[in-house]
Amino acid sequence: MNISVRLFLGYFLVVGLAAWFALDTVTQEIEPGLRQATEETLVDAANMLAELAADDLANHRINSGNFAAALRATRRRAPDAQIFDIKKERVDFRVYITDTKGQVVFDSEGQSLGSDFSRWQDIAKVLRGEYGARTTREDPDDPATSSMYVAAPVFWQGELIGALSLAKPTATLAPYVQRTEQRLRQSGLTMLAASAAIGLLFSAWLTWSIYGLIRYARNVSAGRKAEPPVGGGRQFSELARALTLMRERLEGKQYVEKYVQNLAHEMKSPLTAVVSAAELMEAPLPEPERVRFAHLIREQASRLQHTIERMLQLARVEQLQRPEDNQALDLGDLARQSAQGIRDSRRALLEERGLTLRLDAEGHFPCRGDAFLLRQAIHNLLDNAIDFSPPGGTIQMTLEKQPDTLRLKVSDQGTGAPDYALPQIFERFYSLPRPATGNKSTGLGLPFVREVAELHGGNAHFANRPEGGAEVWLEIPAG
Repeated sequence: MNISVRLFLGYFLVVGLAAWFALDTVTQEIEPGLRQATEETLVDAANMLAELAADDLANHRINSGNFAAALRATRRRAPDAQIFDIKKERVDFRVYITDTKGQVVFDSEGQSLGSDFSRWQDIAKVLRGEYGARTTREDPDDPATSSMYVAAPVFWQGELIGALSLAKPTATLAPYVQRTEQRLRQSGLTMLAASAAIGLLFSAWLTWSIYGLIRYARNVSAGRKAEPPVGGGRQFSELARALTLMRERLEGKQYVEKYVQNLAHEMKSPLTAVVSAAELMEAPLPEPERVRFAHLIREQASRLQHTIERMLQLARVEQLQRPEDNQALDLGDLARQSAQGIRDSRRALLEERGLTLRLDAEGHFPCRGDAFLLRQAIHNLLDNAIDFSPPGGTIQMTLEKQPDTLRLKVSDQGTGAPDYALPQIFERFYSLPRPATGNKSTGLGLPFVREVAELHGGNAHFANRPEGGAEVWLEIPAG
């Protein structure tokens, strides 16, 4: 189980438990809260009714006076009240009045006339001058049959003459309790769903951030171009920067060591030739020999200079993580410029060997990148094709537009590369003898092409043509 799933489960467990405890607490408080609010209303109503009943109770007409008539008329009313989504269609209450001894002298339902209610809590406390209220079930085993009773004293000319108790069935509160509980459950489920969605988004973001670092580390370990991830928050960005710094320092050290070794190896042969020729020239030599050794020294010095320049170019590209001058370009224009540059700079060699350079690049080939580096890469491909082309051969440069990539292909009519050399074609300092001279190059041209292609998000490939010769193509993203 990965860390993101663990965090999500832990987060959802905490949120779920908190939501469950909160909902459970609120749900348990709904009915008591409604009862308390109802009791507060019953207190007001009971005291008001006690004032209205005082005159009839004092004059012994409590069952036949205006008070009793008003209550009977009220119970016959149909309020037809729409309280939110609950409809109230009848008046639900009961009123009974006792004398100062607790004997029932009036009952709006006519059930308990003459009964002794002096022991009921609501009546007993009021007659003692206290606040009296009670909740009683008609059926002890059925909580739905309970009623709330709130009593108020009945005074006449400052003297206590009885007690009035107003009752409200708790069953009338049930629809409101159920409605509130249902809405709370819906809100709770919505909250849990929202919490789960937030947790999933957080886990996905965390997973994306972690895998970004993992991909970056894998690309680094594989030696591929890689940009450090910048998303994921400050800590992830700092970790990515730390990994980048560590990578740069390690690569810098290894890079210097590797290039010093390669450079020393490549410079050994020409330097040996130069030293040997110089030693021989210290002694008197015939003019032809002196000229030959001077030519050898100049040739090997030129080789050293060319190797160093190529190494500096390659080293610069290898240290880049993105094109320095990233701009909108047309790869077709760069190909045409490169072809013309080769025709101009190597005209004598092309004419001497009867080589023809053809370009098939009709239309527009938009891309983004560093024009200088792409132009240098194309030059290297053309130089390589010229070196391996037979006399009278044709060098073909073609541009192809694919859905997401642009492919620039350079082919020649030479002998191609032997099978054993194919896996090493793009390795630094690996070179094959040129057919015309038998000499090898620096072995840095094709590695430079590949580095430029990868720097632009593409790649470079080499293959032998079935009809003879070789073709190298450079692919970069279109657009």
